[in-house]
Amino acid sequence: MAFYSSGVEYGIHSLVSMVDINGDDREMNVREIAELQGVPYDYLAKIFTRLSRSGLVVSSEGKGGGFRLSRSSALITMLDVVQAIDGAKGIFECKEIRQRLAVFEDKPPAWACEGPCGIRAVMDSAQQRMEEELSRHTILDLARKTFRKAPDTFPIEVQEWISERRKLNK
Repeated sequence: MAFYSSGVEYGIHSLVSMVDINGDDREMNVREIAELQGVPYDYLAKIFTRLSRSGLVVSSEGKGGGFRLSRSSALITMLDVVQAIDGAKGIFECKEIRQRLAVFEDKPPAWACEGPCGIRAVMDSAQQRMEEELSRHTILDLARKTFRKAPDTFPIEVQEWISERRKLNK
């Protein structure tokens, strides 16, 4: 079972698709993004509600309305997206089992309770490292990686696809 929901993947891919080859964001509506990504519209709409509530995207009103990034794609990290969609998640919940050993007969000695639990300390360190790594990567970084490995025609194909959808939906 995955630690993060599929919504995190959908959200990150969606925000990456809102960045053009120059690193500028482009306004897109949820239906366009869902069709472009091949993901369920209803689910993506819920994800964009969370992204909006967390301040990562802003919506525009009107018939052609959609969403834009609320700040530069260089300032939105993967951790921002993860927390917006799945919330702050702890990878471990310490139950203080060390204090409940049968040999203590419900009276754990001070040494057993002293300081942080060693297992918890390792798990907290692992979570901190994971979050640091997610913080190091921005939406712009991911968009640039995509454009670097894609053929030169890819950004043009995406922009033409978006333009065609907009013509059809007018």
